[in-house]
Amino acid sequence: MQSRALASSSNHRPRELRRRVILPTLVRSDGGWGNACILNISSRGFLIQASRPTPKGSTVELRHAGEIITARVMWRDGARAGLAAESRVPVEEILSASQAPGLQLTAVAIPKAAPRAKPRSHDDNRIRSRMMEFAWVGAIGVTLAGGAAYLVVEALSAPMARVSAALSTPTS
Repeated sequence: MQSRALASSSNHRPRELRRRVILPTLVRSDGGWGNACILNISSRGFLIQASRPTPKGSTVELRHAGEIITARVMWRDGARAGLAAESRVPVEEILSASQAPGLQLTAVAIPKAAPRAKPRSHDDNRIRSRMMEFAWVGAIGVTLAGGAAYLVVEALSAPMARVSAALSTPTS
């Protein structure tokens, strides 16, 4: 019994170190192309989260940073899947390409506007806001007056047409 336990432990390969990453990638499976994210990587495979679930045992193709890797889906749990690569994965090349300056998100400094020579006073702001309010109330009033005039013309056009027709017919 003791020798059996030692024999099984000697046949067991230690699990390879996985590197945690978040790398966008394209995945091609039987269903076509889809987006995925590599969550961890080792020289033998990947953990991905894919937009399309792929069935266990199917072969997929990953494309990231110019690398094309063929792998088999070993397990799947919802959107996540464990992939075993058919050949060794060039981990360092993928990681170094992912850290290239062209792929990094950087914040661009937005130049600040020059400060006003003389800041506006409270009274200037109040007067400006009253002028804007007056302009909006005037615009709304003109629109409502135009709509009311249109409705009056429409309401009176039929009776006026009848009156006009009655006045233009000669009586005997």
